[in-house]
Amino acid sequence: MKVVVIGGTGLIGSKVVARLGEHGHEAVAASPNTGVNTLTGEGLAEVLQGAQVVVDVSNSPSFADEDVMEFFRTSTTNLLKAEADAGVTHHVALSVVGTDRLQGSGYFRAKQVQEDLIKDSGIPYSIVHATQFFEFAKGLADGMTEGDTVHLPDAKIQPMVSDDVAAAVGRTSAGAPANGVVEVAGPDVFQLEEFIRMGLSATNDPRGIVTDPKATYWGAELQESTLLPGPGAHIAETRFADWLAQQQ
Repeated sequence: MKVVVIGGTGLIGSKVVARLGEHGHEAVAASPNTGVNTLTGEGLAEVLQGAQVVVDVSNSPSFADEDVMEFFRTSTTNLLKAEADAGVTHHVALSVVGTDRLQGSGYFRAKQVQEDLIKDSGIPYSIVHATQFFEFAKGLADGMTEGDTVHLPDAKIQPMVSDDVAAAVGRTSAGAPANGVVEVAGPDVFQLEEFIRMGLSATNDPRGIVTDPKATYWGAELQESTLLPGPGAHIAETRFADWLAQQQ
């Protein structure tokens, strides 16, 4: 089966390509680096020839509200049109657990637009909702740092490693379309403060961490369970503490 992975040279995409290849699929990495640009449409028709499945794990290079909305709206529209022309029978997209609950954030409003376009396209689809990645603990802290202190909302999080995200995306793309959302998450639930503290401590990052009732998550206010998956989520195996130990 030919599977085209949009964003296939990035963190998740490269892992998805490798996993699909190991299972005997013709997995093609598509990105601006390989001559495929979903914003302009360059290379789309050519790379989608003969493809049964398209996996979209691409992301906006800019997280400014207008930029990220333009990216997901334009790239998804172009991609879905090219898929319809090519006869693609399964569109798989990676999104985020809680997207519909995080609409105070420009990024998540753009992700919701992406999901709505997919649902309305008429192409059979699966949307994989993943929780935050282990690898992004520092980046998350950076976005919430004021001076030398990280200000975090009082909420819970159930993060997972990027390898397990890629496994879930690959497994979904090789199966039948869900025509809905598939949720995946890590095995452990943390307070957001605990997750960030563990991540920064592992790299001897000296920043202080506080739970701040005024803090937001990329501009969105959080309830305790906003970032948590529902009861039917697939739970991955890799634990954060074990992963941190391997990094050291």
